[in-house]
Amino acid sequence: MSMIAYQAASIAKLAPTIFEQPRFAVETGKLLVSRLLLDKRIPRDGIGAGIRQVSIRITDHCNLRCHTCGQWGDNGYLLDKSLGDLVKGEVPVERYIELVDDLVANGHRPGLYLWGGEPMLYRGAIDLIAKAARNGMPTSIATNGSRIAENAAALVEAPLYLAQMSIDGHNAEVHNACRPGAGPSTNNFETVVGALEALKAEREKKGSRLPVLAGLCTINQRNADHLVDVYDAFADKLDMFIFYLSWWIDEDAATKHTEDFRRRFGFAPDRHLGWIGGWRPSDYQALSEQLGELARRALSLKGPAVFILPHLTSPADLERYYTDHAATFGFNRCSSIYRAVEINANGDMSPCRDYHDYVVGNVKSETITGIWNNDKYRDFRRSLAKDGLMPVCTRCCGLMGN
Repeated sequence: MSMIAYQAASIAKLAPTIFEQPRFAVETGKLLVSRLLLDKRIPRDGIGAGIRQVSIRITDHCNLRCHTCGQWGDNGYLLDKSLGDLVKGEVPVERYIELVDDLVANGHRPGLYLWGGEPMLYRGAIDLIAKAARNGMPTSIATNGSRIAENAAALVEAPLYLAQMSIDGHNAEVHNACRPGAGPSTNNFETVVGALEALKAEREKKGSRLPVLAGLCTINQRNADHLVDVYDAFADKLDMFIFYLSWWIDEDAATKHTEDFRRRFGFAPDRHLGWIGGWRPSDYQALSEQLGELARRALSLKGPAVFILPHLTSPADLERYYTDHAATFGFNRCSSIYRAVEINANGDMSPCRDYHDYVVGNVKSETITGIWNNDKYRDFRRSLAKDGLMPVCTRCCGLMGN
């Protein structure tokens, strides 16, 4: 099925909601246009223009231990860290509010993307969302549903622009197997359902279409046979569904990345080691059929919009995606580093979201606008423009999904 056909149908479904807040729609449109333009021409001088997205991994705190997570998952790089120390080192919300003011004062109204960890476990998340909204900055969160239901009224009032809910199973058994809790009594499936129902009820109460309610499904060996079931189970609760083919790295590519990164920047990285994983599905033909059916569902006038990222649906392409880490499927240049900033929970700013070993500054003592085109940032951009992608880049949401 044509990718253009089902994506056009999905965008048409979302249009009334997207344009409910015109100023949010304008800023979101600028982000999409900047990606299209940058994908055609990457600046050779390493200078970024307008900041279109501020992505903040706002906390390391998380109450789940999802298998596909590079932070707290099976090989996560945070597993040997003290959670108490990590939380103590977080940027206070008062500082983020100052940074929003500085962005606006310097002519930037980027989209704000909050994730973690679990962003709703961060003290001040609601205050920051409301602050950004007042300044015309569309805000989205990637959440496991925790503390959403009890804050639904405030999120709709703000308004939050996009609530992205992690949903990896059509029932509690599958979902909770993919996303087990840090404690034995956790039932995250129940939390997700309650969060979506609360947000939807609050939207209806206030006569609002916002936030857009999106499901994020990370495809892995536990749920690959049930993607259509996942869609059907939540079709009445969501405006859109995004199915990811998993971001990952294998042992060979990890070794090559360490060597390439050291050659470019003079030290060895380690964040990528958390994303080494065996999450691949076992039957590529069956997965292809599932994705094809999801694309057909998207053409219906009923049900949520559907996006498959990256858009690979043939058995051959799917097998190559999960077995050949060097395959880029035409995603050969990173434009994210010219339009989006990535801030770590401790305030470190980096060009890379998941692989943030290369730090260009810290927002506790510097502003986002002050760091945006400093020498270290420009050196990183020039390296990728001159020498191309690094091995870790080929399975990164900044390259293929953002």
